[in-house]
Amino acid sequence: MGQALAQGLGARDEFQVVALVDALEPRELGGARYVKSLDELNDVALDVVVDFSSPAAVVTSADWCAEHGVALVVGTTGLGDEHFDALEAAAVHVGVVVAPNFAIGAVLAERFAALAAPYFDRVEIIELHHDRKLDAPSGTAIASAHAIANARRMAGRAPLVDPTTTLIVEGARGADVVDGVVVHSVRLPGLVAHEEILFGSVGEGLTIRHDSHERASFVAGVAMAVSYVD
Repeated sequence: MGQALAQGLGARDEFQVVALVDALEPRELGGARYVKSLDELNDVALDVVVDFSSPAAVVTSADWCAEHGVALVVGTTGLGDEHFDALEAAAVHVGVVVAPNFAIGAVLAERFAALAAPYFDRVEIIELHHDRKLDAPSGTAIASAHAIANARRMAGRAPLVDPTTTLIVEGARGADVVDGVVVHSVRLPGLVAHEEILFGSVGEGLTIRHDSHERASFVAGVAMAVSYVD
């Protein structure tokens, strides 16, 4: 992901990628400097750090950016309370943008789902990703579930109740993320990032689907975040 974003941002006239950070695998991109740690960039003039790495690395990035006065854009998923605490602490000192998905279509899909949520009796989410994704459900699906639940709550709709009374195999009905909004996760080779939000009421259904067929789909959203937070 980081390599694709670096290439995409570097191809834009308004940005200059000055360094790539990878603790394990050296990467090359034009004249960008390769380092294994942000600490190697203490002498480099930076405006923004873009972090698509791991939850543990996000804490390091947040601390470093706060100390050095550098804004931070985070697209890493699988974050827990301790990671968000570090990001909130950094946001006291520098600009911070955190999003589960930077594809414009994915953000719109979440908004469309929130608009539809009060008008349907039931909803479930299927998220599909490549088999190298380590966390489940995806941050995008979790965010969508919360957006749907919040919209239903504000409209006075009750939490959803699963009509299933017998599970032949535990977990067959997916994960109840919030207020009965269920998420099913799929991991397969050949996929990138996909989400289906399925609404149903008596006699009708609505499906909102977003597909990222390649990682370049995230570049436009990251570019917007970098411009905003800088």
